[in-house]
Amino acid sequence: MAEEKVVEYFGGIEGGATHSKMVIMSSDGKIKAWSRGPSTNHWLIGIDECLDRIHNMVVDAKLTADIDLDKPLKSLGMSLSGGEQKEGQKKVIEGLKTRFPNISEHHTMCTDTFGAIATACDNGGIVLISGTGSNCQLINPNGKIHGCGGWGHMLGDEGSAYWIAHQAVKIVFDSEDNMNDAPYDVTYVSKAMYQFFQITERHGMLDHVYSNFNKPKFADFCVRLAEGAVKHKDDLCCWLFRQAGKVLARHIISLGPKIDECLLKADGGLQIVCVGSVWKSWDLLKEGFLEGLKPRHDRDITIEEFSLLDLKESPAIGAAVIGAKEFDYNLSIKYQDNVDVFFHHKF
Repeated sequence: MAEEKVVEYFGGIEGGATHSKMVIMSSDGKIKAWSRGPSTNHWLIGIDECLDRIHNMVVDAKLTADIDLDKPLKSLGMSLSGGEQKEGQKKVIEGLKTRFPNISEHHTMCTDTFGAIATACDNGGIVLISGTGSNCQLINPNGKIHGCGGWGHMLGDEGSAYWIAHQAVKIVFDSEDNMNDAPYDVTYVSKAMYQFFQITERHGMLDHVYSNFNKPKFADFCVRLAEGAVKHKDDLCCWLFRQAGKVLARHIISLGPKIDECLLKADGGLQIVCVGSVWKSWDLLKEGFLEGLKPRHDRDITIEEFSLLDLKESPAIGAAVIGAKEFDYNLSIKYQDNVDVFFHHKF
């Protein structure tokens, strides 16, 4: 009588600054369950809250997959916003092992960019995140990792929803203070700011910026600016997104000298995995992005061709793949089914 093969389960978490998503996959690469949760960025919410939210997502997914809550997953890969630092990774992993020992046998944690690359590419690649915050990461075929950005709203987040919203508010303030001339009329953006933040005078913004700062909420103002550009053709709103396109392209250019030649020569050119809600406004970003990537003689490297990829599946899948590989398990993934090419360009 043939021995029944034991099915193992592997978990993966995509953790953003606003929301998170988890997947449980079986050893044959099939998806068994999904679960959702709020932000798991431990820099924003603290280690203890991060652990609780991860645990809650694992429990929800196990219940959906009809897996015994006392049966640990074989591995749990966590691709989390704010997950770059080794010390932070150690705290989260050790905390899970101590407080929730039945979550998983093995744990792996990395930054949110890695999960996106591992979902789209089998041999390395580049990912450019522009959601609440922004980040860019390159993984070469030899496994070497290089990054640009990912420093949060105080030191970075260029081209993100937060950055666009902050630029808009700052331009309004500088214009009304007669500090700097606005590139275009501020009437629409100013009115939208007052309405969105529910203030009656500029001093009301101080509460949103200092006392009760909420990054995801502040970033949501970007939606109103996108509406201004698309529905009302407001010049300042359109300009803000062009500027965002330029600084997003600058992330790629900064990594240019470190990109392996085979990635540049791939079919369709450099494959750039685009993650985050700001990419939904690609038509508004496009002009600035192309200008930012345009070949120039004073650069160390020229990107002659590129393709922008949209993930059809959550980076939680890539996180599960990373977690499994770390402990010598290989999940069967059809990478071509995980992405769409939404833009291709050859200079």
